[in-house]
Amino acid sequence: MSAAHLGVVPLFISPYLEFVVQNVDQLFARLIEHILITAETVLIAVPIGVSLGVLITYNDRAATAVLWLAGIAMTIPSLAAFGLLVPFLGIGSDPVVFTLILYSQLPVIRNTYVGLTGVEEATKEAGKGLGMTRQQRLRRIQIPMALPIILAGVRNAVVIVVGVAAVGAYIGAGGLGEFIFNGIRQGDSVMIVVATIIVSLLALVADYGIATVEQLLRIRNGEQVEQRASTQLIQKAR
Repeated sequence: MSAAHLGVVPLFISPYLEFVVQNVDQLFARLIEHILITAETVLIAVPIGVSLGVLITYNDRAATAVLWLAGIAMTIPSLAAFGLLVPFLGIGSDPVVFTLILYSQLPVIRNTYVGLTGVEEATKEAGKGLGMTRQQRLRRIQIPMALPIILAGVRNAVVIVVGVAAVGAYIGAGGLGEFIFNGIRQGDSVMIVVATIIVSLLALVADYGIATVEQLLRIRNGEQVEQRASTQLIQKAR
């Protein structure tokens, strides 16, 4: 007698658990594919986005143009973007990764720009007073202080990538989206629900992990600010 009939597992959950048990190997394989697509995209997109975010801090017009273009890129429907890229990049993960890189640029560029330009002028002037060049102030002061905000942008980008990557299965990229599209074709709601739940859990885990690092960096930066304030008070007292 099954666990569902014994009352251990509610009857409405039983079909989903049975599907997971029967397809655990395939689910795990598709999960790994999904993670690899996400990781590849993030490893390429984040350095590009951060670099652009840094560069546009030097020119307000460039900042407006780059942020506008990144916003436009996010409005392109994913399936349309995949279709446009297939003739050039072929079927598989390449057009998906390329599209996901475009999709993830806006939150990374925007947060990098906002984080760097949000550093107090007095703090930058203090670095200048110590003889630091602009690049040194950027590397030693602005980027460390802006890092929590930059990570918040990376966090948003990762969640976007995890979700949209599922659509990439439509053109043979693999990942958990295969179960979703197979479920739609076969009219199998159990397959669709299980795959969707796993994609959602993957996004939540990634979001929580990056949010934890972001919070730790905010605490560290807060402690550094308090230490600087204490030092200034001591110096004034003397």
